[in-house]
Amino acid sequence: MMNVLLRNRYYLSHHSAFIIQHSSLQESHPNTMSQSPSWLLPPGTAPDAALILTARGIRAFTDGYVALLLPYYLTLLGYSALEVGVIATATLFGSGLLTLLVGVFAYRFRLHVLLTAACLLMLVTGIGFATVTDFLPLLLIAVIGTLNPSSGDVSVFSPLEQTLLSHAVTSEHRTALFSRYSLVGQLIGALGALAAAAPGILAQWDILELKAAVQAMFIVYGLSALVALALYRRLASAGSRGDEVRTAPLGPSRGVVYRLAALFSLDAFAGGFAVQSLLALWLFLRFDLSVEATGTLFFWIGILAAASFLAAPAIARRIGLVNTMVFTHLPANVFCVLIPFMPTLPLAVLFLLLRAALSSMDVPARTSYVMAVVSPAERPAAAGITAVPRSLAAAVSPAVAGYLLTLSPFGWPLVICGALKIVYDLTLLGMFR
Repeated sequence: MMNVLLRNRYYLSHHSAFIIQHSSLQESHPNTMSQSPSWLLPPGTAPDAALILTARGIRAFTDGYVALLLPYYLTLLGYSALEVGVIATATLFGSGLLTLLVGVFAYRFRLHVLLTAACLLMLVTGIGFATVTDFLPLLLIAVIGTLNPSSGDVSVFSPLEQTLLSHAVTSEHRTALFSRYSLVGQLIGALGALAAAAPGILAQWDILELKAAVQAMFIVYGLSALVALALYRRLASAGSRGDEVRTAPLGPSRGVVYRLAALFSLDAFAGGFAVQSLLALWLFLRFDLSVEATGTLFFWIGILAAASFLAAPAIARRIGLVNTMVFTHLPANVFCVLIPFMPTLPLAVLFLLLRAALSSMDVPARTSYVMAVVSPAERPAAAGITAVPRSLAAAVSPAVAGYLLTLSPFGWPLVICGALKIVYDLTLLGMFR
């Protein structure tokens, strides 16, 4: 009984301290939650959110073309589909480990320190992939780096930015802000996919040899981290007010966060079979699609996904966050299962676009739901712990998908992806409705 009382006293005192600090923050910074400085932000959002969304856009642009150029570059170096899958697995596994460290140790550091370290790691990753061609060193860089082979953000940046955004908006508009965050990432990532054609254009105009042009794109990826770092340094909530966003390990919300993390792991494991790099590789193998045509296709996929983010808040207000996650996701996963059975490229493209129009509405709803069911002090830990299993689970499947593509170009990874995601949707609905 005494231990229970002491624990309760700890949580009450801890959360009281957080509330007092948060109140002091509002008093010392009266404009912190003033009218939004941009049409993109919901009402009452702090100016910091605009900086975070800008940094997210910069990273999304480079992620957009790197996801397509990664398999192309590795095949230029002479690596097989299996080795491409192993590299993709290594990037996701490394992101999972880094995010785990953030989830466990974030409360010991100010967030601007963690963001600075992540940016420097991104710089090293880009330069490393541009200058190293041997498989084992590339594998090591993939594990410790920030490279993103998927259309979503699986890097260590994501839980840090989500934590800052959750402090920059009222609970009423949290889903809308996370929807804008996802929108910016998807929309500018789609533009980045178009930029994947740049190496081919540079080679065609005899400006650079093809491999050198691809390597230059990786260098641009690394240098973009310095631009993001300059934006992060301007964040009031990560710098001068860093103490107010110091966090604590999971406490009262541990049970619900662990259950959500387990379910998100299943979803991520399934999604790993169809990460953007491997989907591009399948299009290369099955339909002999060029990098330029694939970049255009992924641009429109990104546009449709971005449009779906705008619909997510309105749907969530009407049917709830969990129902939004499930009932928009299910039909998208049925389309995913059907894609490999399409006999022609136009039909396969049609089903890819139908899937894209629905498959991402759950992203802002999922993030908002996690932030809503935990206390403010637990948000960085919750974001990290729900992201870590996603990254680690997603890290397993790309290598398997790459191996399946070496056996047959049919597209079994897409069938497996859709089927497992359907299981996830139904389980989530049953447990959290």
